[in-house]
Amino acid sequence: MTMPMSTHDQIHEDDFFHRVHHQPKKLLNELVGVPAHIHHVAHHMANPPIERPQSQDEFRYVLQCLEIADDDAVIEEKFGYGVRTANNGDRLVVVWEAHTEYYTYQIWHIINNTHAPPTFGPIAFPDYHFPLCPLGYRITSLDIVIAPHQEYTPDQIRQLVPGQFLYGGRICGNDISVVTSFVEDQNQRERYLVFSPSIDSLAHNLSQVMDGITTLENYTHLILRPHPTFSLAIDEIHEFERHHLTQKWKISEQLPTSTSQALDQWMTELTDDYVEVSRLAEAMRYQLSAAIPYESIIRVTIQSIQEQPLSPFRPISEYVLGRITGVADGYQQLMRRIDAMNAAIEGTIAIIRARIELLLEQQNLALLASMDQTTKRQAILQRTVEGLSFIVISYYVTSLANYIFEAFQVIGWIRNAALATGLFVPAALLFSLGLTLLGHNAINKALRSAGKK
Repeated sequence: MTMPMSTHDQIHEDDFFHRVHHQPKKLLNELVGVPAHIHHVAHHMANPPIERPQSQDEFRYVLQCLEIADDDAVIEEKFGYGVRTANNGDRLVVVWEAHTEYYTYQIWHIINNTHAPPTFGPIAFPDYHFPLCPLGYRITSLDIVIAPHQEYTPDQIRQLVPGQFLYGGRICGNDISVVTSFVEDQNQRERYLVFSPSIDSLAHNLSQVMDGITTLENYTHLILRPHPTFSLAIDEIHEFERHHLTQKWKISEQLPTSTSQALDQWMTELTDDYVEVSRLAEAMRYQLSAAIPYESIIRVTIQSIQEQPLSPFRPISEYVLGRITGVADGYQQLMRRIDAMNAAIEGTIAIIRARIELLLEQQNLALLASMDQTTKRQAILQRTVEGLSFIVISYYVTSLANYIFEAFQVIGWIRNAALATGLFVPAALLFSLGLTLLGHNAINKALRSAGKK
């Protein structure tokens, strides 16, 4: 039977919550305890800047549905929790935390009776039911039982944890044991059994144990999440490589005799391929870029929990490292292949562009040669026309002079008009030459003036 809360206890609890509001994450450890039954779930955020505030609103709604008062809750930008105590002394702690790419809920049922070990399955806190389905798709779902004063035989553990193969170890000291199978139960949760003969050891290391388990699970699932897409990308880039190899062989063989139509077709095909490979590169870079830091987090976490063997089970770290080893390197190798494919297409495009520029240069040279011939013909024609004009002008001047001389002959000023006309021909030629030179000089002066402007 639960004893009623004294005035001193009420004052102590009010003071505790006052301190919690000032140091929420640090003092959360004072709210949780053992024995405990914990549900941990992590959900991926497709658009973190938008969905992170939405997850905070979702957490407020969860607290409201679970009838957790504002005075019993703390909510910060990326972290929050609320506490509710049942009449039987059991405590329910709901923890929400938003990370870079995902956010998590931890539902702690802390059992008041230390002699009644918690069990897997639904949370047994009175009238508890999680009120909604969180945003995004699920990354991790764990069912964790923390049992102090307990020692389990391998057969007992096999009855509690589903799966053919079990993995376990002693972590954070030699007296805390963790066993799991990494297999989902009927409720689609992976079970973790944490037990120790010492309640003090569990209570002292509870935060490190929980952080170690959840970090390994969350980041292992995150690093493996894009693997199906990665496998499809491997096939896609292989097809691009095969196609480009055939295409490049064909281009190198036909390039010396290629026509402008063939060059245009090759340029169009290569540009389309470059766009598709660039699209693939950006999509894969977005999904795979975090793999290396995630792998580092997993390895650091494994070192921090200091796992020791727990007979007859295989180590948890062995299973985790077996799943992630080489995955990040494979992702990076794919990115290098995609970048190499982009560079190869760019190189082929550059070769075709150089061939096009060479053809254009040849056409320009041919055009210049043609223009030079045309200019020479025009110059010859111009000189011919100028010569004819010179002769025509001389002829007309001489004809005009002949009319004058004939008139002078009739008047009697001269005796022979034909002789005078013949003698005037050199003068007409000189006059025509002077007139032509004046015209040339006037035209050149006008052109020079226009060039200066």
